[in-house]
Amino acid sequence: MTIGVLALQGSVAEHIKLIKSVNKKIDAVPVKTIDELAAVDGLIIPGGESTTLRILLDEFKLYTPIRTRVEAGMPVWGTCAGLILLANRIEGERSYFGLLDIDVKRNAYGRQIDSFVTEGDFAGMYVGMVFIRAPFITRVGPNVEVLAEHDGRAVAVKQDNILATVFHPELIARDNRIHKYFINMVEESLK
Repeated sequence: MTIGVLALQGSVAEHIKLIKSVNKKIDAVPVKTIDELAAVDGLIIPGGESTTLRILLDEFKLYTPIRTRVEAGMPVWGTCAGLILLANRIEGERSYFGLLDIDVKRNAYGRQIDSFVTEGDFAGMYVGMVFIRAPFITRVGPNVEVLAEHDGRAVAVKQDNILATVFHPELIARDNRIHKYFINMVEESLK
């Protein structure tokens, strides 16, 4: 099994490290090209700045290949900006991939200085959650499962082969359980 981490911006090394900590036999690789994307069984789109990521995805000609693979069933996990790119609707701007039936508001938790760490339940696991200029999920579609909430708002969701988190689990260095959750999604897709 090979899991790719989109390596255009964001915490690529942290995601790769946590994937490998789940199981050393899993290949975790950075993805910057169409050929690298074609070689993975699942993809993580890390946080960063969603506008910059849009520009880079277009420049690297990865929009259509990623969209096609996800529509064909490849598991994808978007964290923070990755969630924004996957969302159907983004307040005040056009959507990008538009594959996840949620509405989001960018930077709704505040500026960089307003970043915080908390803990909460994620699919029955008590985990750490790092919020950095995180978006709000303002609407969840009927086929979207809410996996975690913070202050009454959805902060982690799953729709078929798409996992998305408002927060950054890769920044809780010793907790690989959400990465294991995603790896399980990839394993199921390969059966």
